[in-house]
Amino acid sequence: MSKPVLGAALSIRSIPAHRDWLLERQRDLEIQDFFRADLLDGDWRSAAGEIKQMLAGHTGRLGIHGPFWGFKIDSHDPMIRQAVTKRLRQGLEAAEFLGATQMVIHSPFTTWDHNNLDLYPDNRANIVERVKATLAEVIARAETIGCEIVIENIEDKDPRDRVRLAKALESNKVRVSLDTGHANYAHISTGAPPVDYYVETAGDMLTHVHLQDTDGFADRHWAPGEGNIPWVAVFRALGRLTSNPRLILELRNHDDVRKGAAHLAALGLAE
Repeated sequence: MSKPVLGAALSIRSIPAHRDWLLERQRDLEIQDFFRADLLDGDWRSAAGEIKQMLAGHTGRLGIHGPFWGFKIDSHDPMIRQAVTKRLRQGLEAAEFLGATQMVIHSPFTTWDHNNLDLYPDNRANIVERVKATLAEVIARAETIGCEIVIENIEDKDPRDRVRLAKALESNKVRVSLDTGHANYAHISTGAPPVDYYVETAGDMLTHVHLQDTDGFADRHWAPGEGNIPWVAVFRALGRLTSNPRLILELRNHDDVRKGAAHLAALGLAE
């Protein structure tokens, strides 16, 4: 049985150093520049054009990390929701220009939510309605351009919350992402289930994974092997999926991408 091929999250500055590695297996790539507000409000087309030239010959699946700094997708304030909609539509505009077919956005669920959402019977439904109000135009645009939106766990303590939300948005272009380091932090620091449970819970709604290692104390973005994530269990769970998620090494130090890939390859889990 063939092993999954790893991809990476890289920026305009780090793509050149890993170009040969990307092209040798036509690895999936997530571009990490277009979540920046200053770039989206500036000359982002020049940066995107430069990236397209760098990626000549690359046929792996391409995605971007969408905007996320300074906002949540379930804001109570209609004016803030309009700003969030605008930012995410800007992200999709960059994705379309690049030919990207996936954009990562952040989950609205917090650690506080886990113990407080069920205080009032309408809280969960209200979150869904606020997210729908924020994302309606974004999802419609994503469907038009063929770009899948994946919702990444951030503080999520219950992995079911994000999956239910994605399903409630009722679009075949909305799925979920898993960040292994965020899940491991939630497991060790807040009592959430272990990382492989996040995979099992998502099932084939999972189409994107950020692979990073942590000690469970902070969002380290270490290379696999430097923290305490049980990678064998994680990849065993991934192996039961049919959704073929993009497996993206998202590391604080982009120079560690090949080291992290080599560790997972040495375990016999991926290539």
